[in-house]
Amino acid sequence: MTNTVHNPDQYIFDFKHIISHGRKKIGILIGAGAPVSVNVGKAGAYEPLIPNVAGLTELIRAGLKDEFKEAFKEVEKQIQNSNIELALSRIRALAEVIGESKVCGLNAEGFQSLSQQICALIYEIVSKHLPAGENPFSDTISWINGINRNHPVEIFTTNYDLLFEEAMERVKTPYFDGFSGSKVPFFDPSSISNNDLPKRWVRLWKLHGSIGWSKSDSGEIVRSNADAGSTMVYPSHIKYDQTQSAPFSSLFERLKNFLLEPDTLLICSGFSFADAHISAKLSECMSANPSSALIALQYQNLDKEVHAADLASRCPNISVYCRDGAIINGIKAPWKLGDPPSKNWEVIRAEYWKEGQFLLGDFKLLARFLAMSGGGKTKAIESAPEVATDE
Repeated sequence: MTNTVHNPDQYIFDFKHIISHGRKKIGILIGAGAPVSVNVGKAGAYEPLIPNVAGLTELIRAGLKDEFKEAFKEVEKQIQNSNIELALSRIRALAEVIGESKVCGLNAEGFQSLSQQICALIYEIVSKHLPAGENPFSDTISWINGINRNHPVEIFTTNYDLLFEEAMERVKTPYFDGFSGSKVPFFDPSSISNNDLPKRWVRLWKLHGSIGWSKSDSGEIVRSNADAGSTMVYPSHIKYDQTQSAPFSSLFERLKNFLLEPDTLLICSGFSFADAHISAKLSECMSANPSSALIALQYQNLDKEVHAADLASRCPNISVYCRDGAIINGIKAPWKLGDPPSKNWEVIRAEYWKEGQFLLGDFKLLARFLAMSGGGKTKAIESAPEVATDE
């Protein structure tokens, strides 16, 4: 009987070759797990720059007061495996239907107020600045800047923070995010559909909006600090409906167009694939374009990455690399080291393999791997913090 295995050396050798040469059209999809890998703790204690969903839920629970705090706890008790997304969905649903009746101590107006307080807390929690010095976001930009590319790199992110903007502006990397203008930059959907900018400009697409976005008096999406955050797609059941309208529909159309171009590669990190509206778009496009590829580098073991595994089992051009194994060409199998594909490969292997586990699912290590592949860095990779990213 033959036991199927995947050789990580072979796939990382190919992956390194692709990211070291600028011939392919490369996009990066960054999810909520990415900022979790940035440690801002003191005295050896680990503290994520922005927490994952579980951490976000805990901070919101702690930040609410009085009857709103009690109502939130009661709503959580009614939901199996509750988190902030499920709780906010229930709260918004109650705000729409109960009128003057009281549930968990609040009427419809009270739940509307609770929803607004939760969104304000989310805005406050994700409004963090990038730490000084090297970090995963600056390493990613270092990689992009270090390669002479035939095509621009496109960054798609579901996160509201401004970490990529800060990382690019620190090293004067030009980027375009769909906004034009100077005094009050406005969102220009028509500019997203074409690709006329120089290839050295990074394309940054915020699929769920940004804390830097707001609505003008005329209802247009602008980039300013006034009333910032009013156009974010907050985690709740209405995510899908929100992304069908401007400006998000233009950004999702951009993701679709990128994936339908020939010979594209989308690298995913810190993304759980739990957002059904995004996973459906990925599945649709990858099935329609066999020349494109998606590599998802996941933090957890295969049995924990159910959403990514489900997608990879249906689309052979989607590969999922987890700590203990991978799904490649639709085949699920554990990792097993093979013969080194080149001289001195052990040095490179040490960057992504430790104690029988594949480590590039940690955005911190992936970003360092990218930087060393393209930016000429030689600094040794530090050990990964033992924390769960994303959900």
